[in-house]
Amino acid sequence: MNKFWIILGHTYTTRIKSKTFIITTLITLILIFALTNIKTIIDVFSDGEADQIAVIDETNELYKPLTENMKQTSEEIELTLYDGTEEEAKQAVEEEDYTALIVLTMNENKLPKATYYANSISQSSLQTTLEQQLQQLKAMYATEQAGVDPVALAMINEPVTFDTVALDKSAKTEEELNQARGIVYIMLFLLYITVIMYGNMIATDVATEKSSRVMEILISSAPPVTHMFAKIFGVALVGLTQIALFLGSGYALISAKDEATQELFAQFGIGSASMLIYIYAIVFFILGYLLYATLAAMLGSLVSRIEDAQQLTMPMIFLIMIAFIIAMSGLATPEAGFIKVTSFIPFFTPMIMLLRVGMLDVPIWEVALSIGLLIGTIIILALLGAKVYRGGVLMYGRSSSLKDFKKALALSKKEK
Repeated sequence: MNKFWIILGHTYTTRIKSKTFIITTLITLILIFALTNIKTIIDVFSDGEADQIAVIDETNELYKPLTENMKQTSEEIELTLYDGTEEEAKQAVEEEDYTALIVLTMNENKLPKATYYANSISQSSLQTTLEQQLQQLKAMYATEQAGVDPVALAMINEPVTFDTVALDKSAKTEEELNQARGIVYIMLFLLYITVIMYGNMIATDVATEKSSRVMEILISSAPPVTHMFAKIFGVALVGLTQIALFLGSGYALISAKDEATQELFAQFGIGSASMLIYIYAIVFFILGYLLYATLAAMLGSLVSRIEDAQQLTMPMIFLIMIAFIIAMSGLATPEAGFIKVTSFIPFFTPMIMLLRVGMLDVPIWEVALSIGLLIGTIIILALLGAKVYRGGVLMYGRSSSLKDFKKALALSKKEK
């Protein structure tokens, strides 16, 4: 057991001191800081002035209501009535005295019509805002021409009252579903990224040691199985360290903005969701990591080059991607038959059963069965992986085929 902790500690310290770990962690922390302060950063690089839009109103009646509507909608757009000709206004836009020019006219049905001129039409948000305000004016004019009472029109356009009530007393309410959906969404992404990133790290770590012939020294001082699980848990600690840094810094930065924290947490249901969801999230997160980490270590032991390791782990990556895609589609239809079936497939269980327990009232026996199948698969994979790892670490040369399993198993028997 002492050798296990020595290898685990060595794996952990080596990884956290590596340039790759330090650089990726710093870059991610910078991105987190940028995302939490995106509005401040945008304000720093922007001039802070509103977009000046020159308006030529050939109708002599559209400019005033359009200006009033725009003041209520956006403070970043300022309309100015232009007294000169259209050509002079276009010249002013080209000289950047104005951001754009909009010419207001009426069509053959006496409804508002506009032509927008700018040096570049890539600023779609500005055009969309102007178009939306003109659409409101068009609706107002069309209503007046049709002789429709504005009050009656407002009642017609008012959203219908549509209350949802679940007859099953154990079913989740709409509010609970929204809260659970946010938590599940976060956990799915976290599990997906973690398994891919750190599972690949385990495979490449084993391949790197084999390529440098360090493996021959390691397996002479500690059993290969001990070495495999020390690698798995060592990289797990590296992942937990990195995730703790990301979550801690993100929480600290968001907490500095009280309103932003409350709004963000309320949107994702953090703090108001059931404690049971968090427990299930932790359980499935740990089991999902162990499942794919064991598989990654086994695959990494079959190769002796990093390039081959990346190629051989592609089937594992595809499994994770399929599970993630199914889980994402299941957020809208968690009761679908294919969601229920795939939640019992061990390689999909961590993501899809987490989705079901978060969104639905799943019978406890189904959860227990899925966890049992997952744990059983991890044990089988660990036993098989131990044998493959025992022989695989002795295999050198180019290898990128799953047929090398048989060769690794044969070597493991000789090694005994």
